[in-house]
Formats: sequence, structure tokens, C-alpha cells
Amino acid sequence: MKLVAILIGLGPLIGWGIYPTIASKFGGKPINQILGSTIGTLIFAIVYNQLEHLGFPQGKDLLLAILSGIGWAVAQVITFYSFTLIGSSRAMPVTTAFQLLGASLWGVVALGDWPTMVDKVVGFVALAVIILGAWMTVWSEHKTKENSNLLRKAVIVLLIGEIGYWAYSAAPQAASISGKQAFLPQAIGMVIVGVIYGIITLARKQGNPFTQKVTYKQIISGFFFAFAALTYLISAQPNMNGLATGFILSQTSVVLATLTGIWFLGQKKTHREMAVTVGGLILIIAAAAITVIV
Repeated sequence: MKLVAILIGLGPLIGWGIYPTIASKFGGKPINQILGSTIGTLIFAIVYNQLEHLGFPQGKDLLLAILSGIGWAVAQVITFYSFTLIGSSRAMPVTTAFQLLGASLWGVVALGDWPTMVDKVVGFVALAVIILGAWMTVWSEHKTKENSNLLRKAVIVLLIGEIGYWAYSAAPQAASISGKQAFLPQAIGMVIVGVIYGIITLARKQGNPFTQKVTYKQIISGFFFAFAALTYLISAQPNMNGLATGFILSQTSVVLATLTGIWFLGQKKTHREMAVTVGGLILIIAAAAITVIV
């Protein structure tokens, strides 16, 4: 059973690790990527909901779950935009670091995590290490003013996007339904954002994403995201890996997302940049483990 739990816990490694690379590989604008991937997520969620006979939440629980999905989709639009600035191999470690920081600080402020002074000291040192690791992954051996400006802009927009990711994680905690039951309403919230964004794009005469072939190619990337989200929800259950271990296992996705971006998308790094990037990834994963252990 333990082996099965670990394998399920590594589902996000595959899903979230490959999702940004596939979305970037299929191409298109952020609107194509978010509209197609949210449709794919909704299809996946509907099928799973029917197979498991989970029903559909009502009232406050439904609204919170939809709000959670809206938060993720808005944040993901911003993340896709950051890909156009610095590439997924540099953007993913940064957004992962921000999500780790946000989740840890939310746990301390709202959930009473790190109750002792020792816990707080160790925890905040780990957060500092996460920031260092993220910086290492975007370090450039040959800096230019243009690249520095793009990196600064990407970091700012990713920091803003963290608000959406925070809503994605925090909203379901206020609901009285399981993660599995929230999965379908979350997907609905995601599609709502995709459709609204598509309508705005159409109104601005920037093309019609609803008829563009690349949008529907992105449905496949949505299947990868949905697989990761679902396996994480299952992994985090007490009878599987639990929340702490499940969270650590899910963060391994940043390694695959970064490396596949470099290998398959032509986001090249020098030998020295590659060594520093790998070191930064190791620091992020190690520090993430510490934040959930203390």
C-alpha cells in the first residue's frame, strides 16, 4: 500500500512537470493555452465525477470551489504570460517558490503552523533558502539590460499571480467538502475565466480563440494538469501520504518542468548556468521538505 501511495503521490511530478512544457510546445497565445487547458481539465473532471458518483456540491461549498478554480485560472494566465518573457524553465521555479512561500506564510498566520520559536526560525530560514534557490534558477552568466528587465517584469507579474494560487489553495479550506468533490466545481471556475478571457480577446479584435486550432490542441495539456491535481488530492488524504508528504512529493514537479523546458523547448543555458540551476532546484525541494516537517 505504501508503494501505491508513493506512486500516486508522484502523479503531480508527471502532470504538473510536463504541463507547462506541453502548453508551451503546442504554442499559441496565453488565451489559447488557458482556454484549451481549462476545457481539458473540465472534461477530465466530469468523467472522474461520474465514475466516482461524487455528486455536485451546493450553496457556499459550490461557490468556494468555483472561486478556487477562478483563482487558479487567473494565476495561470499570468504564468503563461511570464513564459513569453523568460521561458517556462526560468518561470516555473520562480512561481513554485512563490507558491511555497505563500502556502507556508498562510499556514503560519491562519492555521497556526510553526507554533514554537524554534519552528519559526527553522521555517523562515527554509523560506530564505527557497528564495535563494529560485534566484539560482534564473541566474545568467552573460547578463544584458534587456534580459534583466524581462526577468524583473516576470518576477513582478508572478508575484501578483500568487494571489490567484493562494485563492486556489485557501478557498476549499473554508468549504465542508472533500478535495475530490471540489474538483469539478474548480474546473468550472477555470473554464469561466477561460471563456471570459476569450470573449475579451474577441471584443478587442485580437483574433477568435474559440475557432483557432491551437486552442483545442491545448486540451491535451489540460489533461496533464487535471491528472496532477487529482493525484495530489488523493495523495494528500490521511490514508495515503497525508498532506505534508503529499505536498513535498507534488513539488518535485518543478524539477521536471524546468528540465523539460530546457531540453525540449530550446531554452538554452550554459554549462555553468545549468549547474547553478540544478543546485537551485535541489535547494527548493530540500527547503520545501523542511517547511512541512517543522
